[in-house]
Amino acid sequence: MKALLRWVLLCGLAFAALQLFFVGRIALMAVVDPQSTAFERSEAWRVAVERDTFRWRQEWVPYERISDNLKRAVIASEDDGFSQHDGVDWEALEKAWAKNAKAEQRAEQKKTTKPPKIVGGSTISQQLAKNLFLSGERTLLRKGQEFVLTLLLEQLLSKQRILEIYLNSVEWGEGVFGAEAAAQHYYRKPASKLSAYEAARLAVMLPRPKFFEKTPNSGYLSSRAGTIVARMPDAQLP
Repeated sequence: MKALLRWVLLCGLAFAALQLFFVGRIALMAVVDPQSTAFERSEAWRVAVERDTFRWRQEWVPYERISDNLKRAVIASEDDGFSQHDGVDWEALEKAWAKNAKAEQRAEQKKTTKPPKIVGGSTISQQLAKNLFLSGERTLLRKGQEFVLTLLLEQLLSKQRILEIYLNSVEWGEGVFGAEAAAQHYYRKPASKLSAYEAARLAVMLPRPKFFEKTPNSGYLSSRAGTIVARMPDAQLP
């Protein structure tokens, strides 16, 4: 029994120490731009192993040098309640869970081996928490840690800083990270000069950037971008 209690105590201390480490890292991000994220490093390693090459295109630009068009487009496409919620959009999450449950039920009824399409309900803050610190595995433990990190981000950083870090680190293609690299890669212009439609196309790419990088003439990409352009005036910037 004593050995079990000692093991539980050690696990608790390790968990607390890990959370304090995250608190320190996030607090530092209020004044220091993060050089890389866990997702960026894992992607760079994957490409290096699979293709025997190194691809990492990224250039940090301050919030003021990112077009408001892109900020509005990303909020309109990814998280329209970004400026109001506390990091987690519980209503969107509930809808996503319900939709996923229905998709799994339909897959079981059809007895198909093809996995159902999983819809996410993650906010920009949750996506940033995952990209900064966590692996891509889907477990309850990792999801729980994501929630903790999201709340820490919201408490320790401003909404503007969260959006700034997100836009500078999110993936927009294989080895393409951040708004400046994406603007140069797809439009040969700085992120500050993106038009509304260009920004909307980039925003629509975010859930599947590698796919849309290979299919730039996708009809869905064009039509969805038009929808996002129409929504952009209502997107509230932090």
